[in-house]
Parts: sequence; C-alpha cells; structure tokens
Amino acid sequence: MSDQMDVRPEPSQPIQRIKVGVIGLLAVVVLIAIASAIISSATREAPVAGSAQANLVAEIASTNDAAPMGSGEPLAEMGVAPSSANLALPATTPSR
Repeated sequence: MSDQMDVRPEPSQPIQRIKVGVIGLLAVVVLIAIASAIISSATREAPVAGSAQANLVAEIASTNDAAPMGSGEPLAEMGVAPSSANLALPATTPSR
C-alpha cells in the first residue's frame, strides 16, 4: 500500500490574490458607473419648449424697455425694491 493519498492541490496563493483583486476592482467600477448614471440623471434639466422660451425673452425685453436705465436705483431696476419715483411724496406746507 502506498502512503500517499489522493489530495487535490489547492490553488496557489498568488492566483487567489489576483482573482480577489480583479473582482474588487470590477465591483468598484460598477459602483462608480451606477453612481455616475444616478447623478447625471438627477442633474439633467428638461429642455424649455421653443414657444415658452420666446415668451420669456419677449417678457424680459419688455420689462427692460419699461424700466429707466441708469436711474441710480439698481434694486428698483431689478424689481426687488420699489422705485422712489413710484412712492408718493408727502404734501409739504410752506412755512411762514
């Protein structure tokens, strides 16, 4: 009888390390691809329809024509604050 038994040889340690490294690298690449797809779809905006964009441009142009430029009131020009020309001045009585 022989003293040797049929023993399956185990895979060598360097081959196992390479396999684990490649699987880990592929997992990271897949996760990055998924995250990139999610972020790009979340930040993508719907395009504005042509007629809506034309209306917006016309509205901006009309408000620019209506507001006097260079009045020294930049907040009033942007529409954030009322213009001093629109405010009613109190009536003053002449002093004697």
